[in-house]
Amino acid sequence: MRAFTKEWIKAAYDDILTIQEIIDNRALTHIVAFHAQQGVEKTLKAILEEYEIDTPKSHSLIRLKKLLPFEMPQLDTTLLERLDELYIESRYPGDMGLLPYGKPTTEDAQQFFDFTQNIFDEICTLLHLSVDEIRCTPPQKLDQK
Repeated sequence: MRAFTKEWIKAAYDDILTIQEIIDNRALTHIVAFHAQQGVEKTLKAILEEYEIDTPKSHSLIRLKKLLPFEMPQLDTTLLERLDELYIESRYPGDMGLLPYGKPTTEDAQQFFDFTQNIFDEICTLLHLSVDEIRCTPPQKLDQK
Protein backbone atom coordinates (compact mmCIF):
# COMPACT_ATOMS: atom_id res chain seq x y z
CA MET A 1 0.00 0.00 0.00
CA ARG A 2 1.23 3.45 -0.88
CA ALA A 3 2.15 5.71 2.05
CA PHE A 4 -0.16 8.52 0.92
CA THR A 5 -3.05 6.06 0.65
CA LYS A 6 -2.72 5.18 4.30
CA GLU A 7 -2.39 8.83 5.30
CA TRP A 8 -5.64 9.68 3.47
CA ILE A 9 -7.38 6.79 5.26
CA LYS A 10 -6.03 7.89 8.63
CA ALA A 11 -7.25 11.44 7.99
CA ALA A 12 -10.71 10.11 7.04
CA TYR A 13 -10.75 8.03 10.21
CA ASP A 14 -10.08 11.19 12.25
CA ASP A 15 -13.20 12.74 10.71
CA ILE A 16 -15.21 9.67 11.66
CA LEU A 17 -13.89 9.82 15.23
CA THR A 18 -14.86 13.50 15.37
CA ILE A 19 -18.39 12.69 14.23
CA GLN A 20 -18.67 9.94 16.85
CA GLU A 21 -17.83 12.50 19.53
CA ILE A 22 -20.45 15.06 18.43
CA ILE A 23 -23.22 13.06 16.72
CA ASP A 24 -25.57 13.36 19.71
CA ASN A 25 -25.23 17.14 19.97
CA ARG A 26 -28.22 18.71 18.18
CA ALA A 27 -26.40 22.05 17.93
CA LEU A 28 -23.57 20.53 15.87
CA THR A 29 -25.43 18.81 13.03
CA HIS A 30 -23.76 21.11 10.49
CA ILE A 31 -20.35 20.14 11.87
CA VAL A 32 -21.31 16.46 11.52
CA ALA A 33 -22.18 17.19 7.87
CA PHE A 34 -18.84 18.95 7.37
CA HIS A 35 -16.84 16.03 8.79
CA ALA A 36 -18.96 13.52 6.87
CA GLN A 37 -18.11 15.32 3.63
CA GLN A 38 -14.45 15.42 4.61
CA GLY A 39 -14.43 11.74 5.57
CA VAL A 40 -15.89 10.69 2.22
CA GLU A 41 -13.57 13.06 0.33
CA LYS A 42 -10.45 11.71 2.02
CA THR A 43 -11.57 8.11 1.57
CA LEU A 44 -12.11 8.65 -2.17
CA LYS A 45 -8.74 10.35 -2.42
CA ALA A 46 -7.16 7.30 -0.77
CA ILE A 47 -8.49 5.14 -3.61
CA LEU A 48 -7.20 7.56 -6.23
CA GLU A 49 -3.82 7.57 -4.55
CA GLU A 50 -3.67 3.78 -4.31
CA TYR A 51 -4.50 3.41 -8.00
CA GLU A 52 -1.98 6.15 -8.88
CA ILE A 53 -4.61 8.47 -10.31
CA ASP A 54 -3.76 12.16 -9.97
CA THR A 55 -5.66 13.43 -6.96
CA PRO A 56 -7.16 16.81 -7.75
CA LYS A 57 -7.11 19.64 -5.26
CA SER A 58 -10.88 19.60 -5.21
CA HIS A 59 -13.48 19.08 -2.53
CA SER A 60 -16.17 17.96 -4.97
CA LEU A 61 -17.32 14.45 -4.12
CA ILE A 62 -19.07 14.19 -7.49
CA ARG A 63 -15.83 15.00 -9.30
CA LEU A 64 -13.86 12.51 -7.20
CA LYS A 65 -16.45 9.78 -7.81
CA LYS A 66 -16.06 10.24 -11.57
CA LEU A 67 -12.31 9.68 -11.26
CA LEU A 68 -12.58 6.34 -9.43
CA PRO A 69 -11.16 3.38 -11.37
CA PHE A 70 -14.26 1.28 -10.64
CA GLU A 71 -17.96 1.71 -9.96
CA MET A 72 -19.18 2.06 -6.38
CA PRO A 73 -22.99 1.79 -6.43
CA GLN A 74 -23.12 2.65 -2.73
CA LEU A 75 -21.87 6.17 -3.56
CA ASP A 76 -25.36 7.64 -3.74
CA THR A 77 -25.13 10.66 -6.04
CA THR A 78 -27.92 12.51 -4.24
CA LEU A 79 -26.13 12.22 -0.88
CA LEU A 80 -22.81 13.20 -2.47
CA GLU A 81 -24.45 16.31 -3.95
CA ARG A 82 -26.01 17.23 -0.58
CA LEU A 83 -22.68 16.81 1.19
CA ASP A 84 -20.95 18.90 -1.48
CA GLU A 85 -23.50 21.70 -0.93
CA LEU A 86 -23.19 21.46 2.83
CA TYR A 87 -19.40 21.56 2.69
CA ILE A 88 -19.46 24.87 0.87
CA GLU A 89 -22.28 26.31 2.94
CA SER A 90 -20.75 25.23 6.26
CA ARG A 91 -17.97 27.73 5.65
CA TYR A 92 -20.44 30.62 6.11
CA PRO A 93 -22.47 31.81 9.11
CA GLY A 94 -25.46 29.65 9.99
CA ASP A 95 -28.07 32.31 9.34
CA MET A 96 -27.28 32.09 5.62
CA GLY A 97 -28.83 28.61 5.63
CA LEU A 98 -27.32 25.26 4.84
CA LEU A 99 -30.26 23.34 3.41
CA PRO A 100 -33.57 24.68 2.13
CA TYR A 101 -34.85 24.23 5.69
CA GLY A 102 -31.71 25.47 7.49
CA LYS A 103 -29.19 23.40 9.41
CA PRO A 104 -29.20 19.64 8.89
CA THR A 105 -31.60 17.82 11.20
CA THR A 106 -30.39 15.16 13.60
CA GLU A 107 -31.79 12.62 11.13
CA ASP A 108 -29.73 14.23 8.33
CA ALA A 109 -26.64 14.13 10.52
CA GLN A 110 -27.16 10.45 11.31
CA GLN A 111 -27.72 9.65 7.63
CA PHE A 112 -24.52 11.50 6.67
CA PHE A 113 -22.57 9.70 9.38
CA ASP A 114 -23.89 6.26 8.43
CA PHE A 115 -23.10 6.94 4.76
CA THR A 116 -19.56 8.07 5.57
CA GLN A 117 -18.94 5.11 7.87
CA ASN A 118 -20.19 2.66 5.24
CA ILE A 119 -18.00 4.13 2.48
CA PHE A 120 -15.00 4.16 4.81
CA ASP A 121 -15.57 0.53 5.84
CA GLU A 122 -16.00 -0.52 2.21
CA ILE A 123 -12.75 1.14 1.14
CA CYS A 124 -10.85 -0.27 4.12
CA THR A 125 -12.06 -3.75 3.15
CA LEU A 126 -10.98 -3.14 -0.43
CA LEU A 127 -7.55 -2.00 0.79
CA HIS A 128 -7.30 -4.87 3.30
CA LEU A 129 -6.96 -2.41 6.19
CA SER A 130 -8.32 -2.89 9.69
CA VAL A 131 -9.14 -0.05 12.05
CA ASP A 132 -6.43 -1.35 14.38
CA GLU A 133 -3.84 -0.81 11.64
CA ILE A 134 -5.06 2.73 11.12
CA ARG A 135 -5.13 3.60 14.82
CA CYS A 136 -1.80 2.04 15.73
CA THR A 137 0.31 3.38 12.89
CA PRO A 138 2.58 6.26 13.87
CA PRO A 139 2.64 9.14 11.37
CA GLN A 140 5.12 8.66 8.57
CA LYS A 141 7.26 11.27 6.96
CA LEU A 142 6.03 11.32 3.37
CA ASP A 143 8.24 11.89 0.37
CA GLN A 144 6.94 13.89 -2.56
CA LYS A 145 5.49 11.83 -5.40
